[in-house]
Amino acid sequence: MTKTIYKILTAHEWRDAVRSGSYAGSADDVRDGFIHFSTAEQLGGTAAKYFRGKPDLVLAAFEAASLGPSLKWEPSRGGALFPHLYGPLPTTLALRVEPLPLDPDGVPILAQDLTP
Repeated sequence: MTKTIYKILTAHEWRDAVRSGSYAGSADDVRDGFIHFSTAEQLGGTAAKYFRGKPDLVLAAFEAASLGPSLKWEPSRGGALFPHLYGPLPTTLALRVEPLPLDPDGVPILAQDLTP
């Protein structure tokens, strides 16, 4: 599987998570029982479908292997395997966190190195 996985969340959620040391997930994550992640190849679809028009977003990158056995690869959108974390996400494991501005249509703009 892929080496780096990504989580889109609000800057406010990330700040709160850093203060507490871990991220428990968004309302959708909590409802589903796991924290949703995307690979670089899946990120554009995730951003457009779930985060269009949402301001003040950040993109956090994590090494998949650092999340241990709580990270599962499970079928989701279109049958593709998506990374799902069953448990809290330690913020200290973030490789990087960067802002995600929106394009004129409200879709988060991904860095060039993240677009397949």
